Order: sequence, then C-alpha cells, then structure tokens
Amino acid sequence: MKHTVSVYRLPGLNALLKKRQVPWRSIFFMVLAGIVTLSITLIHPAAQAYDVVIDPAAPGQGDTVSILVTGRTGASETPTVTVDGEPYPTFALGDNRYRTFVPTSPLHRSGRYVVQVTGAERQRNPAFWLDRRSFRTQRITLSSGSGDLGTDHEFDRVATFKAVLSPEKYWDGPFLRPSQGRVSSEYGVRRYYNGVFADNYYHRGIDYAAPTGSPVIAPAAGRVVLVGRVADGFELHGNTIGIDHGQGVASIFIHLNSISVQEGDIVQPGQTVGTVGSTGASTGPHLHWGLYVNGVAVDPGPWREQRMN
Repeated sequence: MKHTVSVYRLPGLNALLKKRQVPWRSIFFMVLAGIVTLSITLIHPAAQAYDVVIDPAAPGQGDTVSILVTGRTGASETPTVTVDGEPYPTFALGDNRYRTFVPTSPLHRSGRYVVQVTGAERQRNPAFWLDRRSFRTQRITLSSGSGDLGTDHEFDRVATFKAVLSPEKYWDGPFLRPSQGRVSSEYGVRRYYNGVFADNYYHRGIDYAAPTGSPVIAPAAGRVVLVGRVADGFELHGNTIGIDHGQGVASIFIHLNSISVQEGDIVQPGQTVGTVGSTGASTGPHLHWGLYVNGVAVDPGPWREQRMN
C-alpha cells in the first residue's frame, strides 16, 4: 500500500522559486524568523503609549499651554516633556498623571510645535498649532536719560525671582483679580520708543489704574519670595512684591505705594499684600500685575477664567 502525503501549495511559490531561484534553506530560515518574532511579540507585547491631552487645543500667543500626561502601566517614573527640543518641568499630580506648563508670548513664532513625551512607556509625539494674535501698539516718547533707569541689584533680584522653581503647588482654582481698578493697559501691548519699534518688548502684564492706597490682594495662594523697595535700589520697578505660586508659576506686583508682607510669608487668595502706588518708572498710580510661567510672562487672563490645575 502506498502512503499518501497531503501537500499544501502556496499560491505563486513555485513561480517565485523559479524566477528568483530562492533556495529552500533560505525559505526555512525566513519562516523560522517569523515564528520567533511572533513568539517574542506574544510574550512581550508592545509597550503602552502615554495618553497626552493638550489644552487649549488651539492656543494663541500669550496662552499657557497645559500638557497632561497619563501613564497606563503604573510606572512611577516621571516622563520627560520637550517642545521643539526644549525641555520643560513636569510635576506629578497623582493617579499616574503628570502636568507640564508651556508658556508662550507675543515673541513666540506662530505655527506648529511638536511635543515629545518620553519615559517608561512608549514615546508620544503630538503637536499643537500656536495662533498669531493681534496686539495693540503704543508710541512712547522718552525724555533724555529716562531709558537708563534700573540698578544691577534690582535686575538681579527680579531675575532670580523669575527663575524660582519650587515643587510645591500652592494655588488651587482660578486666580483672583488683584485690583478693582480699571484696566489701563492690557497684556501684550507692543511699543515704539521715540519712533523706533522695540523688537523684544511687549507689555508683560496687566495694568490696573486705581487711586493711591487702594488695596492689592494676592490672586492665589503662594509664598512671598521677593520684596524690593525704592530705598533698596528698585528705581525702575518701584516698590515690588514677588509671590511664588509653585511649580514655576509666579506673580509680580510693581509700582506699589506700600508693602504689608515680608519675604517668606505664606499668603492666601484675597489677602491684602500692599497698596497701589506710582513708584518707579510710572506716569500715575496703578498696579502692574505680571504672571510668569517658567520664566516667561504669559497672559494672566486665562488664569482668571479657568482652573489651571
């Protein structure tokens, strides 16, 4: 009796072998490699990718872009977040979530920005588009010598304040309006000085015109890290308070008449910290409130309108 063997033919295989003259040994190793690859994939499935949410989805110049990263594997490693190759601080929120704030300003180019999230899980590379905003322009005429205001001591203290990066998060919820005065100059105003456009200048905050002595309150909880007075050499900013709200977010108040806090004080939202004045380079009583995120002056408006948590 003859033994019969079932033969499974692969369509086109004989033609392929005749045309390309592939030896059976090569076919054997190709099949073997495929089996090994499949086995490895089943034993070690592809790493989970981070979940990344970018808010706002369509930011404009001056907005603070929040990047919320959620891990899926439970790994405790804090991911690294870069935007167009520049790294930004990332802080754990709990429940395997992490947040990064990316500040933008009128000096940032409009266009596409690539976000790179790397860490224990599979890398993600989402992107956002920064829209161009139209900012009002002013023409300022300076008297001779008025552009030389400011001391090294003053500039060094303010630069140190802007660089503060504490891990604590003091604020919770929307920021309060620090003064009830009317807005006399909005964020982002561009200026000509004596007919020359200031390329690297934009108004780095909001001005509130109010009578001298009007209260200035803390817009959110924080720690006072800067107190500067005219008597100490703050001839440009005038009497100044800097509050660290934590995790790279900080408020500065300048041109104050009086200061009622000290460095190291912990303040609560709504607490009076000083009064409106016209000290330093000022043309009248007003409060200048600047909000800095990772050293960049951002538009404070969105921080008052939504919960940046």
